[in-house]
Amino acid sequence: MIRQSVTPRKDFGKKLESIGLSFHSWDNYWKEDVCYSFTSEQIDTIEEVTEELHSMCIQAVKYVIDNNRLGDLGIPPLFWDEIISSFDRNDPTLYGRFDLAYDGVNPPKMLEYNADTPTSLLESAVAQWYWMEDVFPEKDQFNSLHDKLVSQWDMLPKDAVIHVASLKENEEDWVCTMYLVDTIETSGRKAVHMYIEDIGIDNSTKEFVDLDGTPIKHLFKLYPWEWMMREEFGQSTIASSTKFIEPMWKAVLSCKGILPILWELFPDHPNLLPAYFESDKLTSYAKKPLYSREGANVELVFNDVQIAADDGPYGSEGYIYQELFTLPNFDGKYPIIGSWIVGDKAAGICIREDSKMITTNMSNFVPHYFSEA
Repeated sequence: MIRQSVTPRKDFGKKLESIGLSFHSWDNYWKEDVCYSFTSEQIDTIEEVTEELHSMCIQAVKYVIDNNRLGDLGIPPLFWDEIISSFDRNDPTLYGRFDLAYDGVNPPKMLEYNADTPTSLLESAVAQWYWMEDVFPEKDQFNSLHDKLVSQWDMLPKDAVIHVASLKENEEDWVCTMYLVDTIETSGRKAVHMYIEDIGIDNSTKEFVDLDGTPIKHLFKLYPWEWMMREEFGQSTIASSTKFIEPMWKAVLSCKGILPILWELFPDHPNLLPAYFESDKLTSYAKKPLYSREGANVELVFNDVQIAADDGPYGSEGYIYQELFTLPNFDGKYPIIGSWIVGDKAAGICIREDSKMITTNMSNFVPHYFSEA
């Protein structure tokens, strides 16, 4: 694993915009004057670890349900029965993304799992692939994300109409959901984009409907379950006939409380870090809210002294404490590997790097390639 300086394409901004990546220049988000190169053996390691971790996470959901631990994850009791039913039905899932710390030598370590609403899809599936074809056409990339997403829509009937919803005035989410619309249509199904704020309820049938009053049978929502569960409108999901993507059982995995649960189930696993619900088990740790996004409200502590922290609106549901792990340092940058899972298969990686040890929404997206030799 090497961080490598490269010459940016002269017209890379126009190329990114031509595929829909409109926000590439925000805070220098897209970075292609460097890239990361891997060996095929390193890619094999990431792929194997990702699928093993996903399998472990599914076991952890069952363990949480069987041992009445949903409350430990800050999930409101009103939703427990439906989460259990959703898991027992094996309601189909589309995708997720593990955050891994990896230096190319030592075993990758799981930092967390965004199993509900990960973004960066267009960047990962399309933008970095075109970059590689332009800059390193003789190389390869760990990236089957697009094809796997298209195939995964086979979990729904061929005649299904899938509503895809994002928040208004959120360009990043709009780009992500419009890319998913493309994957749905490529799969031969019909997709309808709408905004979360425009979802309504037919009071006579209790069905969710769009602005035209059309019942929403299948809904991909780029909106976290933990937000919905704390809103009056979200309570209507329990009695609704709408099939949600991601399904409600994924709320268990989107909570960072799954990290201490995993450590209970698989102590000393080489790809896990010790993690606890209690603060007195460790002296050096990452303090993470049960629910947060993009590094917000994360605090890093070394020998009981805070060494880094990021502000944000999260933490009211509680925190977990994960053993502090020294991220690999490449030229003063700390990369985090986002390893995608589609269904139950690894589907590629993306890399975010920062000069700070906490990866946030300001961190750079950096492309990658790998060599067979």
